[in-house]
Formats: sequence, C-alpha cells, structure tokens
Amino acid sequence: MKLAGYDTRPGVVVLEDGTVYRGRVFAGEGSRFGEVVFNTGMTGYQEILTDPSYKEQILVMTYPLIGNYGVNSADVESWGIHLEAFVVREYQRRPSNWRMEKTLADYLCEHGTIGIEGVDTRALTRRIRTQGAMRGVVSTEVDRIDDLVDRVRAYPGLVGRDLVRDVTGAGAYVWKDGEKAGMEAARGRSGLPRVVVVDCGVKLNILRLLEERGCEVVVVPAHTSSGAILDLAPQGVLLSNGPGDPAPLGYLVETVRGVLGRVPVFGICLGHQILGQALGGSTLKLKFGHHGINHPVKNLATLRVEISSQNHGFVVDPATLPKDVEITHVNLNDMTLEGMRARDLDAFSVQYHPEAAPGPRDSNYLFEEFMASIGCGPRPGTDPHLA
Repeated sequence: MKLAGYDTRPGVVVLEDGTVYRGRVFAGEGSRFGEVVFNTGMTGYQEILTDPSYKEQILVMTYPLIGNYGVNSADVESWGIHLEAFVVREYQRRPSNWRMEKTLADYLCEHGTIGIEGVDTRALTRRIRTQGAMRGVVSTEVDRIDDLVDRVRAYPGLVGRDLVRDVTGAGAYVWKDGEKAGMEAARGRSGLPRVVVVDCGVKLNILRLLEERGCEVVVVPAHTSSGAILDLAPQGVLLSNGPGDPAPLGYLVETVRGVLGRVPVFGICLGHQILGQALGGSTLKLKFGHHGINHPVKNLATLRVEISSQNHGFVVDPATLPKDVEITHVNLNDMTLEGMRARDLDAFSVQYHPEAAPGPRDSNYLFEEFMASIGCGPRPGTDPHLA
C-alpha cells in the first residue's frame, strides 16, 4: 500500500468578500473556484467526495480530523471526484483501516483535486453561517491575493446555470450485479419490475438499493425525452439527485410532466425540486444550504422524526405548490419543505437522501413505498407507518 509523500506547500482559501484563510495544501495545486459550503458529517468523506451533487463546490469539513481511514474502491458514489477543493482542519497522513486501498491525499491527487489543511475551519464555517454561502477559491498562488479576489468575483457561481449536463451519463445503461451493463441487457422482459432512473448526477447507492429490492434498473441521461422513457415501458421512474440550481432545468421539468400520471414517480433531492416545478411550484436558494448526515426531518403522517443525510443549496417553496399537493415532511431546523406527494398522479419526493450513503438509514422505508407504488410491495421489513 502506497502512502502519499505528504509534501505540503502554502495555500489559501479566498472568499468573494476578500476574507483570506491560510493553510497548507496536501494534495493538488493551482486554483480551483466554486461555491464554499460546509458539511457537518464526522465520517463519510469518500462518499461526499464522489457525490456528483457537489459539482462546482468547495467543501469545508467541520469535523477537525479527516482522512484517518483512507479510501477504498467499494464505497464510491460515482466514478470520480466532483467537488472543486476539499478544506479540512487536520489531515491524517497515516490512516489505518483494514479496507483501505490508498490515502485520501493519493485519491485527491489522482483526480486533480486540491486538498488544504491547517485552515481555521471553525472561523470559516461561522462566516458562511453568518454571511451565507459565498463564491471562493482554494489556491497555491498565495502571493496573488488581490488577483484571486478579482477572479473569484468574476466567477459566475451556481445560480441560473445548468450543472446537470456536466455530471449526467453520456448514454443509457442497465445497472446489473452492482455495475454497468449494456442496454442489450434490457431487451425483452426480465420478469422484474423495470425502473427507469433519470440520471441528474445519480449516487450509486440509489441504484444498489433498487437492485437489492428486485428491480431491473435502467439509467438514462438527463436529456432523455419523456417519450423515450415511456418507450422503455417502465413500472416506475426515479428522478435522481444532482448539482446546482434547479430553476434553469426546464427540459427536465418538461420530461417529468410528460411521464406524470402515466407511471409512478419518485424524486430524490434535485429530483424532488424538478418534480416540484413540474407540479407548478418554484424554488429558492438557501442562505448556506443543508450539507451533513445529521439533519432532523419530521414525517407529518406518522409524526416520527428521521435523522437524515442532506446535500442541497436550494429548496421548493411550498407556498407556490398547488393545494392538492400534500406536504409530507419538514426540516425541524428551519421548517423548510423536505417531502411532498401528488396522490392523483402517483408521485412523491423527498429533499433529503434516503439512500443513506453516507448517513443514517431511518428513511430506507421510502424505497419500500416506491416498490409498493409500482405494484411490488409491501415487502418484508417494510416500515409499518407508511403514509
């Protein structure tokens, strides 16, 4: 097993308001721009790094020690790192875990991602919480602060931009036995319920959980039309998570409108926001977003509180939804919308991540509910409090 040489060099985090945080770069070099957000998870950094929803974001970990169990190939949530830079208080240069295949520094270097340590992450997090998520840069150009501030202010940010096109797959495929297979595997009928997953930046654990529940899983790119989706004769459609602002994704909204009422629909995170727009609602940007594995969500049907994994900077505005759309879940930290259902259209969605990678498993029952909606449930182990 190779340990990174752990050569460090001076580095900086510069925000658009001119604030500078100095540290030491332990992986990568150059300058990477993005929206600066923080994540409150104590573990799960590998799944976080490979979550496509972090595209064009600079991530600050609030837990002070990161990298202590290394990285392995089994726990990735996609086939690469999508965030722009990784900011930690202290990097553990000598990790120890029986599943480890390489160090975090090696992994970041392989993907050309900057990792910086020694930053006062408590002060940086406090500033984001107070001022809101800001554009920023992580850079090894430590002697060019004024230039970096100008370049950060010129960076367009996330609002109004379609980032899904950067993370969706190039073509359709079948998820079979835990890996990609060609579309020839979907010819004919396998006898299993077919679920079409619209890939807006899908996390692999969504596909794993669908396959575990006996589904034939077909994944299609985000630009796939509703007609092409219906031609695959699915029993259900799942709208996946993904990055950035949902407002400019009009083509996805039209796709969802084309399948609503014809097959059951389940939306997760960005998929929830797209469904909300397809139902007639609109979205808002949060001050600093929800990023972590410990967010409390209340199920309004059962009055149970779920601890959830979340990663989003935008939400559906419930005041803009039609009256026949039922609010099913709310966030207990700020009372934002976390779940909804359109019963007449057999569609429901949640803003958080029930696939729990990383994070708690309180919300796995939502996959059982989806299975029931496509005529394959309830199954053994189903939550008895399904709405």
